[in-house]
Amino acid sequence: MKTTRVVHGAPSGTSRPRHPTRRRTALMAPCVALLIAGGTLPAGAGAAAPPDPPATPSAPASTRAPDPSALKPIDPAALQASVERVAKKLMVPGAMVLLRTPQGTYRAAVGTTERGAATPPDARDHFRIASNTKTMTSALIMLLAQDGRLRLSDPVSEYVTGVPNGADITVADLLKMRSGLYNYTNAPELAAALDADPGKAYTPQDVLAIAFRRPPNFAPDTDYEYSNTNYALLGLVAEKAGGRPLAQQLRDRLYTPLGLTGTSLPGLHDRSLAEPYAHGYMYGGTAYALVDEPYPAALREAAESGKLAPNDYTHQNPSYATAAGGAVSTAQDLATWIRSLVTGKVLAPATQRQWLDSPQAENPDAPDGQKYGYGISRQAFGPKAAMYYHGGELPGFNSFIGHDPDNDVTLVVWTNLTLSPDGRTTAQALLPTLLNQIYTGLDLPTA
Repeated sequence: MKTTRVVHGAPSGTSRPRHPTRRRTALMAPCVALLIAGGTLPAGAGAAAPPDPPATPSAPASTRAPDPSALKPIDPAALQASVERVAKKLMVPGAMVLLRTPQGTYRAAVGTTERGAATPPDARDHFRIASNTKTMTSALIMLLAQDGRLRLSDPVSEYVTGVPNGADITVADLLKMRSGLYNYTNAPELAAALDADPGKAYTPQDVLAIAFRRPPNFAPDTDYEYSNTNYALLGLVAEKAGGRPLAQQLRDRLYTPLGLTGTSLPGLHDRSLAEPYAHGYMYGGTAYALVDEPYPAALREAAESGKLAPNDYTHQNPSYATAAGGAVSTAQDLATWIRSLVTGKVLAPATQRQWLDSPQAENPDAPDGQKYGYGISRQAFGPKAAMYYHGGELPGFNSFIGHDPDNDVTLVVWTNLTLSPDGRTTAQALLPTLLNQIYTGLDLPTA
């Protein structure tokens, strides 16, 4: 459950990686069969996108006038072919790309939603969105602040007891990954327990206990470190301030008003996915999705040669992810969600401006580099484009959601293989190829 980092102009990994070649997005974050023959897109591709839900008055997402020269004409056949090419290199069973620009809506899908079957991916398939859930948790916190039920300057100790440094950690610190609290998904005992019993249920208190057994890594608001502990806490803050379960608040305040009928936060014991859904795969144990460690050479060789099949993680209990990465959605819903969030259809004007202005440089020595704010990243990746975005990774799935308000570009990517045999996060590995096709003036290195 980590956030996607944009490095050298293209989203490709996580914060402060211990292994620079494995910059990843975790929750914690082989195309053999093509969707369509002959490289053409399915019915509806290139058609106008369905209208977004009615907007409430809000602050503009961008003050810059759109620049028509920033976007290339989208070639549907080229888009499809590029996704096929990269997915094959990554040995991804299935991948789905949903792109919306002022020119229309485009879909590219390859492979299958289940190994050994021939069901092509679809924008309506349900999958586990991992850390993209953080954009929803943060939006709910902003709504509760907007309602006066909490303040971002409140200490977390007002809502949750027993938090190390809790009197000095604010809600804003949690939102911006500046609490210093140990990231519970880094704990080796969690990955080992998930492998031993994939169906085990974890409450937020369970995972926070794992984190609180370790000392904080730094004093509050003195540094940045991506930690899922922050968002597990925010889920409890939202429940205390909102007076109702997190899943119910997300449904009533976000999903239902925006028409996100395929989106939900599963219950504690719910390991199911609504039909239609994609199976999710990964080579090796759970730890490879939770901790930034490279695959051993022997595992990589076996996977690349076909001697090792990926494990099916579709029905691992996602309760350990909670508000940090437990939601299920579809590409179609996520496209509506991220555009609605960025363009002001969720928050009131003053709150929206606060949210848009929240991204702060992760590294103070690189003020123009990667920025993380209230559950959202922002970075320019070309002279005429910048995107608000997040990513998600957990065992079985990798995904990316982003919206560029200056050029009205929305991009959603999901894959059903967490990591390629050579250790790349698969959805992020597709991004440079896609961005090169969307924007003028880019020549990003591709897979």
